[in-house]
Amino acid sequence: MIVKILIAVVVIYAAVVALAALFQSRLVYFPEGTIAATPSDIGLDYERVALTTSDGVALDAWFVPAEEDGPVVLFCHGNAGNISHRLDTIRILHELGLGVLIFDYRGYGRSGGSPSEEGTYRDAEAAWEYLTTERSLPPNRIILFGRSLGGPIAAYLATRHDPAALIVESAFTSIPDIGAAAYPYLPVRLISRYDYPTETYVSQAGCPVLVIHSPSDEMIPFEHGRAIYGAAPEPKELLTITGTHNEGFLASEQEYSSGLESFLNEHLR
Repeated sequence: MIVKILIAVVVIYAAVVALAALFQSRLVYFPEGTIAATPSDIGLDYERVALTTSDGVALDAWFVPAEEDGPVVLFCHGNAGNISHRLDTIRILHELGLGVLIFDYRGYGRSGGSPSEEGTYRDAEAAWEYLTTERSLPPNRIILFGRSLGGPIAAYLATRHDPAALIVESAFTSIPDIGAAAYPYLPVRLISRYDYPTETYVSQAGCPVLVIHSPSDEMIPFEHGRAIYGAAPEPKELLTITGTHNEGFLASEQEYSSGLESFLNEHLR
């Protein structure tokens, strides 16, 4: 009887591991197809932009110009929703005098394709190519900004180009790190098809780095932000905010905006 029970436990555990390995993309990406609003709904002019990746995927993006000829933020959003759920971020950046290019990864919003790690890197490259080629922006006027899943994507770009700065907000050190902590009963490091090594990418950045994180982040522990900050080369800054993973930048908006402005004034303006 004991042997049968042990065999059953092993079979069930193996099945759970197999299911986790098979459907892990559903634990990483949570896209939404409906565009709920646009920058015009918050009183901002914008241009809808069509991007094409190196592997031929069509992406949807918005370009929101600054009122003056200021730097432009290439914004890489998190793993849920789409660009229409980032209007508060666009507003805050615009109020700081920054232009914004925000794009949807493949499989998100009105973008084609299905998301993958390599695919999201290609998507970000297409956004960079648009700014530097079609809009003729010099790299020293482009700020790479990634929130949550967008953190490693923006940091990846910073290892391949020479932006004015890199901002990483509420990001994890890597998918295996965060997955192993969330599912300690699973061999996450063995079965994970995703890496997104934010800490490694940030360590290779050749520009000023700002790391933003909240000790109250219920999804990505503050220790991840500290580790990313520790890996970043100088010059670097750590901006500690309050609030939850998805609402921290709004819950501490005054301190958040002031911290961004201080970083920009110190390293860009």
